[in-house]
Amino acid sequence: MIFFKEELENRSNGRIKVELYFGGVIGNERELMDFVQTGVLQGTRGGFFADANPKFMLYTLPFLVDDWDQAQRLVQSEFTREINQGARERGFHVPATGISQGFRAHTNNKKPIRHPDDLKGLKMRVPSQEVYVQTSKAFGANPQELPYSEVYQALQTGVVDGQDNALSNIWDYKIHEVSKYLTITNYATGPDPLMVNLGWYESLPHDLQLVFDKVSREAMAFSDRKNREKEMDYIGKISKKIKVNYVTGSELSAFRVALRPVYQYFEDKGVLTLGEIQEARKVAAGNSANP
Repeated sequence: MIFFKEELENRSNGRIKVELYFGGVIGNERELMDFVQTGVLQGTRGGFFADANPKFMLYTLPFLVDDWDQAQRLVQSEFTREINQGARERGFHVPATGISQGFRAHTNNKKPIRHPDDLKGLKMRVPSQEVYVQTSKAFGANPQELPYSEVYQALQTGVVDGQDNALSNIWDYKIHEVSKYLTITNYATGPDPLMVNLGWYESLPHDLQLVFDKVSREAMAFSDRKNREKEMDYIGKISKKIKVNYVTGSELSAFRVALRPVYQYFEDKGVLTLGEIQEARKVAAGNSANP
């Protein structure tokens, strides 16, 4: 976000000033969404993105994309721009969506995870978002919804057996200090939409709207590049502290099969359609007529 602040202030010739607040000093993620929607704050990123448009849940579905290239192709597509536009109905303007810190990985204190059955019965901390709860249940785990601020202590005291998160979070928040095993499946990533109050955005002169949108797209792409570059570095650091195993190839098939009910769950709820999921996969793979 430093890039965003500096570029936006520079290219707007100081007509837009950006104040950044980190670490939840203003409120938790749900409160931030409320603050932006009501105009108390001008913007936020990531967090409870489904409050802006439930279809952002699509990007969190397990095995929707296979790698960074596919994830980046999807978030930079016309398909995603249409979902960004859908947030206007709830009072948000979303000029760009990035990738939320990369692919998620599991840590736990019981055993290496080589098969979905290894997760059965484990108390796994998950964010308070439906897709993560349903994914954990599909694995046969016992999902525990906890704020991120409580994860370290919960692992340390045995309140939970494990958790899953982006590698950057596992390292930066020292989750490796209270975990014994890291399992890398690249099973899911998530969206990182930049969301601002629609009324505030529409109050900007047209030339500043263009500047704001362009800088936002560049900032999210910059963030994605940095996160991608750092991912292997984080794996290297963590592997010096705890045991790391990779699940790939045919071994990964069992994980894909185990998570099929998650797709059906969201289709049954009417949040997503099978057609939307299939189109997202085509876009990610570069096989869509509407990239």
